[in-house]
Amino acid sequence: MSGSDWKQKGKDKAESVIALIPKEWRLEKIPSAEEQRDVTGPYIQQFLSKEEVAITETDAVGIVTKTTAGTWTAVEVAKAFCHRAALAHQLVNCLHEIFFDAAIEDAKRADKYLAEHKKPIGPLHGLPVSLKDQFHVKGVDTHMGYVGWIGNFQGKEGTGKEENYESEMVKELRSLGATLYCKTAVPHTLMCGETINNVIGYCWNPKNRNLSSGGSSGGEGALIGLRGSPVGFGTDIGGSIRIPAAFNGLYGIRPSAGRLPYEGMANSMDGQNSILSVVGPLATTPGALKLLFQGLLSTQPWLHDPLVLELPWRDDAERAISDPLRRFTEQLSFGVIRHDGTCAVTPPIARAIDITVHTLQKLGHNIIEWKPTVPHAKITDICTKIWSFDGGADCIADFELSGEEAAPQCLIQKMPQANASDIMAANIEQREAQKEYMEYWNSTAELSGTGRPVDAVIAPLSPWPAARPAKYTYYGYSVWVNVLDYTAVVIPVTTVDKGVDKKVEDFKALNETDQKTHDSYDPEIYDGAHVSVQLVGRRLQEEKMLALAKYVGEAIHA
Repeated sequence: MSGSDWKQKGKDKAESVIALIPKEWRLEKIPSAEEQRDVTGPYIQQFLSKEEVAITETDAVGIVTKTTAGTWTAVEVAKAFCHRAALAHQLVNCLHEIFFDAAIEDAKRADKYLAEHKKPIGPLHGLPVSLKDQFHVKGVDTHMGYVGWIGNFQGKEGTGKEENYESEMVKELRSLGATLYCKTAVPHTLMCGETINNVIGYCWNPKNRNLSSGGSSGGEGALIGLRGSPVGFGTDIGGSIRIPAAFNGLYGIRPSAGRLPYEGMANSMDGQNSILSVVGPLATTPGALKLLFQGLLSTQPWLHDPLVLELPWRDDAERAISDPLRRFTEQLSFGVIRHDGTCAVTPPIARAIDITVHTLQKLGHNIIEWKPTVPHAKITDICTKIWSFDGGADCIADFELSGEEAAPQCLIQKMPQANASDIMAANIEQREAQKEYMEYWNSTAELSGTGRPVDAVIAPLSPWPAARPAKYTYYGYSVWVNVLDYTAVVIPVTTVDKGVDKKVEDFKALNETDQKTHDSYDPEIYDGAHVSVQLVGRRLQEEKMLALAKYVGEAIHA
């Protein structure tokens, strides 16, 4: 394809999505970021009815409470979120596919089922759920940001699966009663903390349109941030659930590998099994995360995905944190990371860490400085080696299908491929780092004040509240979790205040990346942006971490 051909094909695809939006939902004018920095809240509400605002600003738990009781119909809920999602896309470029008509038909069937059987289809009855554009859904493309994937199946013609195949989780969500209605934007390659491709262009942060919505689940983050979805699913191989959750003021969970089904989803570097991409939800409340997580486990996904562990929902792990009686009789302890030894965080992130620490200390919990014996720089180096196993071949081949140009932000470059010995050596290095980090965590029982190892680690997710376009300089604060396969949740804490979060004047950089990261922070540009932290737990501690997200989040915002 010539340069003009792939550009036109990408443009045609984008226009075909806009054409599916009803004319009465289309905006006459999209203000610039200078005219309207924040398009959340009152700005987007002006285009909606009072009823639509009430529905779309109710969290997932509240929605299913009403749909399962018949107080709200699945159809009116679906129409409200379809309308708000259409507005969101026009404002920030967050969608790849919309299938509103199919969603409304599904909602009609849900309402009919409730009327006939006097019970809901399942725990997600009538709940709109958005999906990152890695999920295959019948009737629509999965192009994952590649022009060469438009109109085929993952770049291949004549497979018989084109628009006729569904990922395992899609089937499970339908069986639980969810209403599926859109797929959200990703950066081509998926290997990027921003969302950019040659179809939708750039996906902006709705709270502050000077900034990125994050990546690679950036469309999900932006859509849910604008309340165009109550809950959705992203994936995470280096921060791709947590980054958009943090940048958009949401809760999100990166589970350990093997908890939720990835079977049948499109991916980059498929077959690289040293650091597995995992799937998990983003939502406006921690209760919504639990609803989706618990619902999916009830379908016994280990019977249909060979990589899912037979590990049903564990009430006891959750109750260890959330039982009110135990909460006040058993002290918790937390490690805290303020600097990882490579790159300093910006003032708003430092303030969010302090707020979290002080909140927990006021509640009587112990905080210790986190000083692992494995340097995080070494863990980041292991991650880079593993991501580079194929020398960029998989993603480069997908660009070559159309001849399109790759966005410079994507972490893919052509290099020599690793051989079997290189891969084995990297796997050993990863395993040894996991073992050493595990033993360090065990050793904190001597310092925690509880007699147990720390319950979780309070840490930055990135050096800034959100990245500026083409300025995502450092991934070390997110990737260590993936290399160690830990469970992590994101908690929104505050927003940037330019009068408080002033730039550090006497900054002394440790290295070039540290300096570039510091230089990219400008209080005027960042003013009003969401600021979040992550809580990191050990492997397969999803129930505990969801309970902690609720406990800590409620404490911070009390």
